[in-house]
Amino acid sequence: MCPDIQYMNMYQICLYTVNMAKGFKADEKRVYESPARQRQADETRRRVAAAARTLLKETGYAGMTIPAVAKAAGVAVPTVYAIFGSKKGIVSELLDAARFGEAFQALIAEVVKVTDPLARLGYPPRIARQIYESEIPVENLLRGAGMVAPELAAVEDERNCQRYDSQEMIIDGLERAKLLRPGLSRDAARAVLWTLTSREVFRMLVRERGWTGDAYEAWLRNALRRELVGQ
Repeated sequence: MCPDIQYMNMYQICLYTVNMAKGFKADEKRVYESPARQRQADETRRRVAAAARTLLKETGYAGMTIPAVAKAAGVAVPTVYAIFGSKKGIVSELLDAARFGEAFQALIAEVVKVTDPLARLGYPPRIARQIYESEIPVENLLRGAGMVAPELAAVEDERNCQRYDSQEMIIDGLERAKLLRPGLSRDAARAVLWTLTSREVFRMLVRERGWTGDAYEAWLRNALRRELVGQ
């Protein structure tokens, strides 16, 4: 039985995807140890995140202090710290809520069922587009609320590292099937996949050069097949 993706954070979803693709089973006992307590914790988490989003709109990033968020959410300050750790943690939550919604979950549910390595290679372009298009409204909100680029980049860097880890199964599948382009090492292939699916590439092509989402996805699909398998 699969863990309920609704009650998993983004990194857990990615790790679960990798493990399923490799034939591992999730630890059901650990995931479902206390469903009622988990639901209560998730509700508190959502309430705090909603309060933070409201404060961003009303008072800006500077006004979204931990005490202010706690007061707006009706929880104690230590509760906010326990859940998110810092303002950066709250920002990560707001971005993740936009990025990893139902459409993302549907793509993950599809890819874990795919066994053909070349067919699986078609998913990174779809997933990248889904994530990057979904986060645009929240990024605009954060910038409009006064969150400066270096702070936002620090939040995005964490997800870049997690994206690199979660893409390992794509390259492993191509390597096992001996489909990697001749002369391309496994490490180099992982770097190519990670780079081409980066937020920076999407931002330059779509947000700065005006490409459509369809054009970006088609280009990325062709680029990955060309650079990774030589097709």
